[in-house]
Parts: sequence; C-alpha cells; structure tokens
Amino acid sequence: MNMLVSILIPFKNTEKYLEECLLSIINQSYKNWEVLAVNDYSTDSSAEIVARFANIDKRIKLYSNKGNGIIEALRTAYSLSTGHLITRMDSDDIMKENRLEVMASSLKKYGKGHLAVGQVRYFSHRGISNGYERYEQWLNHLTKTGDNYSEIYKECVIPSPCWMTYREDLDDCGAFTPDRYPEDYDLTFRFYENNFKCIPCNQILHMWRDYDTRTSRTSEHYAQNYFLDIKLHYFLKLDYDPKKVLTVWGAGSKGKEIAKGLKKRNIDFYWLCDNPKKIGKEIYGKEMHHFSLLTEFKNPQSVITVANEDAQKMIRAYLTKLEHKTLVDFFFFC
Repeated sequence: MNMLVSILIPFKNTEKYLEECLLSIINQSYKNWEVLAVNDYSTDSSAEIVARFANIDKRIKLYSNKGNGIIEALRTAYSLSTGHLITRMDSDDIMKENRLEVMASSLKKYGKGHLAVGQVRYFSHRGISNGYERYEQWLNHLTKTGDNYSEIYKECVIPSPCWMTYREDLDDCGAFTPDRYPEDYDLTFRFYENNFKCIPCNQILHMWRDYDTRTSRTSEHYAQNYFLDIKLHYFLKLDYDPKKVLTVWGAGSKGKEIAKGLKKRNIDFYWLCDNPKKIGKEIYGKEMHHFSLLTEFKNPQSVITVANEDAQKMIRAYLTKLEHKTLVDFFFFC
C-alpha cells in the first residue's frame, strides 16, 4: 500500500498564492497524503483560505503556531503529523502533479537512509534574475546525479520545499529541534552528517516562486552572515582536522567573517591570498601570506572564500595538482 505522506506547510501572509499552492497538492497523482498547514500569525486572509480548503478536503488540516516563527511552525506541524514519509512545502510555491508520486516511489525503492530530492524551476511575474537562474542550474545539476553534498559548503544543496524522507530518518537527524537559521541549510547539513544518500532525480518536481516579499529576501535570518556561521559551525564539527594546518583563502568580506569566527573560537590558521597589496600586511592581527606558502605544509586543510568563478577554477586546479581532495583537504565556502 502507498505510505501516508505528511506535508508540512508553515504560512504567513501568503493569501495571493495559497490557493494555487493547495490546488497543486489536491491535484497530485499520489493521493495518500495529509497537509499540516500552520498559521504563523498571518494578518491577511491566509488562514481563511486554508480553512475553506480544509472544509472541502479533510486531508488538509489547519493549525496555529504554538510558538513564533518558521522553525516553531515546522515543529508544530511535525508534532501533529502522522505520515510515514515527511516532506515540506512552501505556501507560495507549486508542486508538479507527480512530485509526491516520484519521491514516495523513490523512497520505497531505495529504503531508509535515503533522501528523495527533485529538480526545481524558479518562476516570477517579472522574470528570474541571472543569480537565481545560475543557482537553479547548479542545484539541478547536483540533483540529477545525487551528488548534492559535493558542494554543500558553497550553498544550500537541498531545496527546502522539495525533499522527502522517512519519519525515522528525520527523527534520527534531529528534525526541527535546533534553533539555527537558515533552518533549511542547517537541516541539509544534518542530512549530510547522518550520511543520508540523495536519490538522483532528472525531473522538475517543484515550481519555486520568487517575489520581493518572500521570506528569504526579507528576513534577517537569511542574511549572508547566517549562512557563513552555519558553514563554519558544521565544518568544524564534521570535517575539520585539528591535527592539520588550517588555511583560509581570500580577504574579502566572507574571508574576514570566517577569520573572525575562527579567532573567536581560538582556532589558529594561516591567511592566504594573491593580492600583492595585502601580502605581508595584517588583518585582525593575522599576517597575509602568498598562497604558495601552502606547499610548505604537510596535509593542510583549506577553506576557500574567493567568490570569483575564474579564480575558483584556478584554485581548484592548483590544489588538484598538489593532490588535495575536495571535502577532505579543501572546501569552497562560496
């Protein structure tokens, strides 16, 4: 028999999009699902829209947030869910009609310890920016082969509204317990920490809406410093080897944030760059060195904060020539 899928939907002031979102769920080819829609103190008619749908379809259930914010809303939804399989949905997005069927079938085939993911497509009334288009292509390229974790320190490699897993697996990695934002990136690292295998997917299963007031654009919790904090937190927890020399590449804004984070934790490192104007000078009391210093160290680990793509290719080629391995010896943080 088809396993029950619990769809967790936190929502706040998305009255413009909720109906289209819920209709995309009702029209799923996979029918054994429940929606746990949690109202996070909406001031528009969002709750009334969900209530109307709940009166029509008993699989849709409306609740109020027991706390405040998206993490508490997810906790509320999860605590009330009964499904064997768990997925998330954003209230302003649209599911492709076969999304639940593809994901549930994949998990049934591969079993526990796996994470079903799907390709995504951004859409907007004004068109999609080059940045979002490149992120979409990058993310879908990883998802096509299931190699999502290979670039986990660059950006969130699991789309927050387009994953599905077994309840037991979600519990094993802490579900929505941590109060760490961005919550989707934090959960992605915990999937990685628990070695959940991403199931390759070559289909677009989710339509991701972009607009000016979406949470990821307006909330302080999705600012760049939060992403860097999460990257550094999990790098030090999961991949950092304190027996090795640590280097940081790049002295831009991201490099400086990482440097401050390491100094705050009393972790020593060498700071590398190729800018002759900075080499030999000190920033935050750390001398800047030419990157060739790396050859003097035995089995170092490198955190790369250089954003320029051409420079990244050169750095990757240089490190590969030194027989350094990605996610072992070097980590791209952007």
